Amino acid sequence: MTTGTSNRSRLNLKGLFGPALVAGVAYIDPGNIATNLTAGSRYGYMLIWVLVLATVSAALFQFLSAKLGLATGKSLPALLGERLTNRNARLGFWLQAEAVAIATDVAEVLGGAIALSLLSGLPLLVSAIVIALVSLVITALKTRGRGEFNSVVIVLMVITTTGFVTIMARSPINWGGLAGGLVPHLNGTNSLLLATSIVGATIMPHAIYAHSALSRDTFGSQARWGKLLGLRLDVALAMVLAGMGNIAIMVFAAANLQGKGNDTGLTNAPVLLDGALGQGMGLLFVLSMFASGVASSAVGNYAADEITVGLLKRRIPPLFRWLLALVPALGLIALTPNVTDVLVYSQVVLCFGLPFALFPLVRLTANPNVMGNFATGTRIKWLGYSIASVLTLLNLSLVSSLIFGL
Repeated sequence: MTTGTSNRSRLNLKGLFGPALVAGVAYIDPGNIATNLTAGSRYGYMLIWVLVLATVSAALFQFLSAKLGLATGKSLPALLGERLTNRNARLGFWLQAEAVAIATDVAEVLGGAIALSLLSGLPLLVSAIVIALVSLVITALKTRGRGEFNSVVIVLMVITTTGFVTIMARSPINWGGLAGGLVPHLNGTNSLLLATSIVGATIMPHAIYAHSALSRDTFGSQARWGKLLGLRLDVALAMVLAGMGNIAIMVFAAANLQGKGNDTGLTNAPVLLDGALGQGMGLLFVLSMFASGVASSAVGNYAADEITVGLLKRRIPPLFRWLLALVPALGLIALTPNVTDVLVYSQVVLCFGLPFALFPLVRLTANPNVMGNFATGTRIKWLGYSIASVLTLLNLSLVSSLIFGL
């Protein structure tokens, strides 16, 4: 006789790996690269602790998002769309989520465009158009089945992480300074701004929305207890890869770029790395950033589409979605002399969108009426609420600091 216990012990990990790795590419996108590079070059190892805590927190929320998709066969935006019965409330929620998605897309197109421009010599404006087109093509692979789309994104993520870790391995690391950076501390409003940017770049709202949809696409409504182990392993692998890549960026920036002045943005980092570590390191940095920009932009398109379909039951045409990311990116390229700073500020916008994704996620995954036997326990629920509350306080602290100088 088959029992519930025997079903739980029967582990079938086939097909479980992929959703977290695809969503995880968002955790090492050009926004992450810009914030970690800026943090390392300006403050050395001081903000390593922010990155570590943000990565660990992101792992929790990504697992909850994946489990939501597994248990319900629906995405987080779709479940929110069902519960926001007031049309204006639903539209308002969609507007903030769409604003966050656009900020994400713009950052990814900008980062990829910088990399392509450095590689090819093309003007930045032309490079942005090319990156947006390539990401649109990769996103279109989703219609042919998840396998091709997932495979391309995962390969690009591995290339990105491998490149950045290689640069770190060649760098003269101050291990004492690195250890000191694990002790929580800040140094004024600018470091608080960067800390907020790191959090927004690491615990990304659109990755949480996307992961539930990717889990739904992978598992449908075939919820099984044995699959939870696969989800945990998938999330753990994704966050280890993304965490290694992000830490590597901040570490090699602190080791090689600190004290080089304010001119240490994405466009100048390759030359500085070549000068500090030898020829080839700059090219490796650019190739890693290019892979990151292309992959994360494709995932960003997918996430934005899921947000609109889930909340409004409508699908924005691919060409219009492409323009929503491209037009602001082109405007910023034309008007802004320092694109790296734009990328850093865009990640602050993402941090302000986090409470709207995290609080509903924790509430839904703790609700037995939604999750059945997959509902999270009290400890996980309050841990999720606590982290979401701390992030909300971080946003409020930044606002207070910027407005009142507190």
